[in-house]
This record gives sequence, structure tokens and C-alpha cells, in this order.
Amino acid sequence: MILYHGSNQIVSSPIFGYGRKDNDYGRGFYCTESIELAKEWACRNGSDGFVNTYSLDSSGLKKIDLNSKDSNILNWLAVLIDNRVFEPRSQTSVLGKQYILDNYLIDLEGYDIVCGYRADDSYFNFARDFLENVIPLSKLSEAMNLGDLGRQVMLSSEKAFDRMAFSGCEKVPASTYAIKRRNRDCAARDAYGKMVAIPPKKDDIYLMDLITGRAEL
Repeated sequence: MILYHGSNQIVSSPIFGYGRKDNDYGRGFYCTESIELAKEWACRNGSDGFVNTYSLDSSGLKKIDLNSKDSNILNWLAVLIDNRVFEPRSQTSVLGKQYILDNYLIDLEGYDIVCGYRADDSYFNFARDFLENVIPLSKLSEAMNLGDLGRQVMLSSEKAFDRMAFSGCEKVPASTYAIKRRNRDCAARDAYGKMVAIPPKKDDIYLMDLITGRAEL
């Protein structure tokens, strides 16, 4: 695998065990297979950054893809709210958060690589709307593809770190890529607004339908 990591610095030797615990999938080294997205993420603070390139020998590594056909969008959501700082805004979201964690949380212990959507501000807000019972499950799934905000690859084990080799880096101008990132996020929000304005279908499933047992997946 060829992976890219956008940062405000050159990261030639990622350190295992370093990083924040409250990232999307917990502590690990977050990359993407898209160099353009990595460049945008490198300038997320509005200043110039660097895109770091790595090659990863993934043979024999244990990998989970939270967006594969074998997973449910609610598995991704459960992992997200288990790790990110999430303050429920209502009793509905309190109940929803606990229901999702109790029924869909996957134990990521033992995996070397975790792949899935990157919960940028937009995606995180879309997920929050589902937990507030504002949008049905079908629209949550649809929202995750709006704006092409990207997937990420997280290296979570020492074994995975040992299999990664630094290939080089490139300076990224914020004058170009900070704007691209902002435009991509705005496009996702605009598309989301149009999507939620479409009336729900009769068979749409909301979170409260799952909690009360009125519907099953």
C-alpha cells in the first residue's frame, strides 16, 4: 500500500504509541490512500504543511474495514462515538449513544490496520443528526458519500509501524489546499442540506425505531 499523511511537519519516523486517544478510531497513525486529501489535511490550520509518503507491506497484517460489506454503518458510528469527545445534546442522543455502543461497537484490539470514513466536521455533524433522530439510517449512509471527504487508514499496532517505510515528503501550499479543503467541506454541507430536504420514505428506519423495537436491521 502507498499511504500519505498530511501534517504541519515532516514525519519520517512515526512513533508507535504516540498520538491522541480521542481520534476517530483511537490512538494510532492516520493516513490516506489519496494524496490530494492528504494535502488538504496538511493545511487544515490554514498554514503551509507537508504531505509525507510511505510504502506499507500489509501482507500478514490483520485489517478491518468499517465500510466494507461485512460491516454496518452503525459499526463505524459506534467506534467513532466510543473514541471521539461526544456530548449528547438531548435525551434522545443519550439513549441513542448507549444503544449504538451496546449493540454495534466492535473491539479493535488485535487489528493492525483500521480503515473507514474520516469524521471531518461535516461527517461528524451528519452522524450527530442520526443520533438526534433527525435523519433515518438510509440518509446517514448516503451522507457518508457526500463531498468525497475521504477514507482513512489507521495503523494501530507496532507490527504495522515496522512494516512502513518513509518514501519522502512534499511541501503543500495553504494558499491552494486550505481553500480546496474548505470548498470540499462546503460542497458536502450543501449536498446534505438538499438531501435532508427530501421527504423520508415510509420504510425509512430512524434510531428511535431501533431502540423501541419498531424496526430491526
